[in-house]
Amino acid sequence: MPIEPLHATIAGNSLNDWLLAAAFAGGGWLIGQMVYRLAGAVLRPIAKRTVTRLDDVLVDRLRSPVVVLITVLGFVAGAQQLTFGERITLWTERVFHVAVALSVTWIVARVLIAIVDEVIHGRSREHGQLTRALPGVRTVLKVLVWGLGIVVALNNAGYDVGALLAGIGIGGLAIALAAQETVANVFGGITIYADRPFKLGDRVRVDGFDGFVQEIGIRSTRIQSLAGPIVVIPNKKFTESTLENVTDEPSRRVLLELGLIYETPPAKMERAMEVLREIVLANQDIVEENHIISFNTYKEYSLNLLFIYFIRKGADIFEAHSRMNLAILRRYHEEGLSFAYPTAVELQGDYKP
Repeated sequence: MPIEPLHATIAGNSLNDWLLAAAFAGGGWLIGQMVYRLAGAVLRPIAKRTVTRLDDVLVDRLRSPVVVLITVLGFVAGAQQLTFGERITLWTERVFHVAVALSVTWIVARVLIAIVDEVIHGRSREHGQLTRALPGVRTVLKVLVWGLGIVVALNNAGYDVGALLAGIGIGGLAIALAAQETVANVFGGITIYADRPFKLGDRVRVDGFDGFVQEIGIRSTRIQSLAGPIVVIPNKKFTESTLENVTDEPSRRVLLELGLIYETPPAKMERAMEVLREIVLANQDIVEENHIISFNTYKEYSLNLLFIYFIRKGADIFEAHSRMNLAILRRYHEEGLSFAYPTAVELQGDYKP
């Protein structure tokens, strides 16, 4: 008696079950292809009309992993229509669980990297600088996300992840100890881009170094020191040391102590103070109007005048010092005011050009 085709069995499953399984698997693949093309034809034009760039990036980067996930789910649904032995069923379920975990990890990794790209590029455009730390940040993020995804996948595959981690614990501890400096510097670089304490071209003081920022990397930052050499500073120094951004200061305070000879009469001392006020008012293009002038003390060899003024933000510091000092010297000479010896003009405090 002939066997009806749909009732024939292959590997313990009827042809009808195999066709149903193939329909689910093929349907998953077909839906995935439709989603891929729909995203390109419909979602991409919609995303381009929005102000933000993030949705454009997400549409482009999520098309492939979403298609893979939908296809895998179609194969999972198809496999559930078939019946195999206990051992084959167990391994089939583990393979699909691993595939689903890795597909989801792929999607999460692409979403997070897209967000990081948009945030860092956005801040780079805002401050007119090109970031060099992006490849390093993306690499660290990929390692973290995929590491977690692989652990989940291994757990879904039936491996005792706890025992596996314990088995490599000693080696992992040695690697962690060896890499702790690198990790600290990497997180320091991430902190720099998150907090933005300075940008390229800024003049900073940190850990005893003073200079202009030339390059901000994921592990270290290069500074052109005032003395000339390029200084490479590990990024962790910026998180554990006091940082002074000279460029961002609202104004530069300059403190001068002017010592006049003891033969200077009271009227001349008053005139000396008035001359300093006149110098400030005559140089408003480089110094602010607020200032402090005081006949503050009697020194061993001089009558001491305290003069504090503030250089405007953006003004050339060296030019401001020269103009103010020459103006003081010229006007005091014209007024017949004599500086005492050995402390004619003493610079203190914030004089750090």
